[in-house]
Amino acid sequence: MKLLSLIGARPQIIKEAILSKEFKKHNIEEILVHSGQHYDFNMSDIFFQSLNVKAPDYNLGIGSGTHGEMTGRIMIEFEKIVVKEKPEIILVYGDTNTTLAGTLVGAKLKIPVAHVEAGIRQEPKDMPEEINRVVTDHVSTFLFCPSQLAVKNLENEGITKGVYFVGDVMYDLFKIMEPKFEDEAYKEFGLSENEYIVLTLHRDFNVDNKEKLEKILKALKEISKIIPIFFPIHPRTKKRINEFGFERYLKNFVLSEPLDYPKLMGIAKHSYKVITDSGGLQKEAYFAGKRCLVLMPDTGWRELVEAEWNMLADENNLVEKVLNESKVTYPYGMYGDGNAGEKIVYLIETFNNIRQNY
Repeated sequence: MKLLSLIGARPQIIKEAILSKEFKKHNIEEILVHSGQHYDFNMSDIFFQSLNVKAPDYNLGIGSGTHGEMTGRIMIEFEKIVVKEKPEIILVYGDTNTTLAGTLVGAKLKIPVAHVEAGIRQEPKDMPEEINRVVTDHVSTFLFCPSQLAVKNLENEGITKGVYFVGDVMYDLFKIMEPKFEDEAYKEFGLSENEYIVLTLHRDFNVDNKEKLEKILKALKEISKIIPIFFPIHPRTKKRINEFGFERYLKNFVLSEPLDYPKLMGIAKHSYKVITDSGGLQKEAYFAGKRCLVLMPDTGWRELVEAEWNMLADENNLVEKVLNESKVTYPYGMYGDGNAGEKIVYLIETFNNIRQNY
């Protein structure tokens, strides 16, 4: 069986690390294509090294650009590879422009598409990631859902065929990698255990609007007077802060370049709380047993908010919510039991065997 996986951003690379191991166990030939959507070394290549992801068989080298330009260029180049390799199934991950491009190519060429992390929904509906995931789910053959809520979201849209609750591949990874987390890394930055906040910030609706970004940074500055903030700064955010002249707000922050997964998770694991607008980190904080303030109007991981473990926040209530000391029981088992990758490969193999027999 030949399977073609398309990746292009940090969360997809991390998920690939899990599934690649399972493909090898089952002797599935995997062709790995990297779109090049995240091309900064610290945001992409370093994960290949840390997680032992195999080198891509193809790198499209797309880089940055407008949504239409990026999606179109990936489709053009990816289609050539699909036609050449003739895979029996195409695997896409998450909600990026890379995901959408790969899905459309597969659907147009009538090759079954499997979507890992299907069924996630959030407001606003015009958010690029939401558009990507909705379109992907509606044309995919396999919809591998990380939570029961994701299954319900698809059912509400009339999608029930090919839908499977497999759990979250990110939880698989967390369990495998936890012994390798750099548990002492926070000391490198002069931090004390459970006495700092981990911050990541990169979403366009937070950092591209000058007025909103300034309000967020002002709120964070107030928090930093009470508890240190560790901020591995995203290239996009760094660019905007410099462009808007907001460097002064970061005076008391502990800054670093983007970190690899073992180091970031080691630091998060020993933090007090996490503040983020990252879809991945808000969930990883849950895996690490840390509560999280989500700087988004909504989240794809609504089950964590409904359980009151995570809280949605904005520039107006962030200080108040960070200091909230309400006691909440840890909600166990929301994302399966840590064998999502194994379940995904089993379902793909079963499909292929049935198809071959007919």
